[in-house]
Amino acid sequence: MSYLLLMVGFALLILGANYFVEGSSKIAAYFRVPPILIGLTIVAFGTGSPEATVSIIAALNQNAGVSLGNVIGSNVFNTAFVVGVVAIIMAIQVKGETIKKEIPFTFLASFVLLVLISDYSLQQSAINVITRGDGIILLLFFAIFMYYIFEAARNSREEGGTQAASVGNATLGKPIFFGAAGLAAIIYGGHLVVQHSTIIALRWGMTETLVGLTIVAVGTSLPELVTSVAAALKKQNEIAVGNVVGSNIFNILFVLGVSAVISPLGVERVMVTDVVILIVLTALLFVVSRTHYKVGRIEGMVLTLSYIGYMAYVMIRG
Repeated sequence: MSYLLLMVGFALLILGANYFVEGSSKIAAYFRVPPILIGLTIVAFGTGSPEATVSIIAALNQNAGVSLGNVIGSNVFNTAFVVGVVAIIMAIQVKGETIKKEIPFTFLASFVLLVLISDYSLQQSAINVITRGDGIILLLFFAIFMYYIFEAARNSREEGGTQAASVGNATLGKPIFFGAAGLAAIIYGGHLVVQHSTIIALRWGMTETLVGLTIVAVGTSLPELVTSVAAALKKQNEIAVGNVVGSNIFNILFVLGVSAVISPLGVERVMVTDVVILIVLTALLFVVSRTHYKVGRIEGMVLTLSYIGYMAYVMIRG
């Protein structure tokens, strides 16, 4: 039964992503909001909801390994595999603002996380832990990011002139309906994939921490993958890139922030290495994005192979 429900989850993810991207792009056009901002907010937070659900539930259950592993593993998957696969399918054009502001903010969020989990190295503490105070710091950084997004949206509308396009409510109602239905399918499909892939993995003898970094991380990131691929095929590159960048920021600053406020998260020392790898991959994404303001197919292959190498390392490490 788990294998059947896993397939149902995949189907819901694919169908939901198609409707969600379509609805979100039409809403962006209606309100004259740049697609990159829609990708950074509505799409990113929507596709990041499975990560939020899993990590917060794990924190409530005192399972820090799954909570933290899910976020770090998901961000590595987004940065390397999702961007890599989308670039292989179709070269991704990257806006200057994304390179100058959004990707560096992702790098900053990852570096802040590294500092917060390095208690043993920086303070000679017996253990590494993300305290409730650390969680509040992460949430404050998230508030700064949201302020930047709202200011960017306001400035964009002022530059575009006037207000929303003069379209009837019925016309706007349809994309909202399909967008919401698509998001619901993504969330439920992600839930099915995570739940039943975890059951299958535990049957195979994998530890919970390893499941968090691999199966759960990949499962909760499937909405980002499917949504970004669907956006690229619809030539909505800005939504594809914004989805990944926004999801990574959301995962670290909001998901881990809320999880840590609920319950302090103990961090295995080996997880510090995973965060360092995430920072390196984010820097690599920044570098390849600056080449002609796009991520080409060759660069996509490099990113994809980097993720495969990371997965091999994690599996061997155990």
